[in-house]
Amino acid sequence: MGVFKRNPFGHLLFIKKWLIRIFGAITHKRYRGFNDLQIEGSEIIKTLPDKNVLFISNHQTYFADVVAMFHVFNASLSGRQDNIKNIGYLWQPKLNIYYVAAKETMQEGLLPRIFSYIGAITVERTWRNKGKDVQREVNANDTENIKLALEDGWVITFPQGTTKSFKPVRKGTAHIIKQHKPIVVPIVIDGFRRSFDKKGLRLKKKGILQSFIIKPPLAIDYENDTIEEIVEKIEYAIEQHPSFLKVIPVEEIEASEKLNQLRQWRY
Repeated sequence: MGVFKRNPFGHLLFIKKWLIRIFGAITHKRYRGFNDLQIEGSEIIKTLPDKNVLFISNHQTYFADVVAMFHVFNASLSGRQDNIKNIGYLWQPKLNIYYVAAKETMQEGLLPRIFSYIGAITVERTWRNKGKDVQREVNANDTENIKLALEDGWVITFPQGTTKSFKPVRKGTAHIIKQHKPIVVPIVIDGFRRSFDKKGLRLKKKGILQSFIIKPPLAIDYENDTIEEIVEKIEYAIEQHPSFLKVIPVEEIEASEKLNQLRQWRY
């Protein structure tokens, strides 16, 4: 890899590699040490192609969720089975991993701007801006950037667009799937809300069991499935469909506890 080689967004890969190494080393103990990240399904990662893969996940913090994914993906590609032991996997990280993030979030301070360089595809939310509800058209540049990222590698997105549980899945993700036909891999996370603050930068509590479940790719008929059908498949896959609430009422337990009980009930 040449020192001056860049990705499609103009970022120097040499700098990106060192940022991943440094921040990966700094954050490793947040998932293996201070807390315990339990991983399932990491064997799926090694079966995926190098490009046009879309990861969909529920969302609990702004940054800790994505950082965990960088750890798990690189550890899995380096041959680790459901663990992130020995951070040697960070020495040659996969550099074509991107994640979709709100533009306003990634502009709030120096650290988010550095995280942005590591792989953020910043988008303008069409429904929310600076804490207020808004209505605006989708920015064509945003969808083009997601297309470029899929053509170059893997993209992580949080289709609910919020860290709140059981909010509706935004149709934009379904449109991306219909248009670009990526392999869609669901991930379900838990425990991050209890471990970290909302931004995912400050460790709030130690000794938390964090779960990270990678599921097999979704079966999608790109030509015949409607947007609504794809949205519903996403909601079930990331365990955020409204029907989950009927099994265990929200008012009785926290969302994270609800998901754990629901998995026991299902299996």
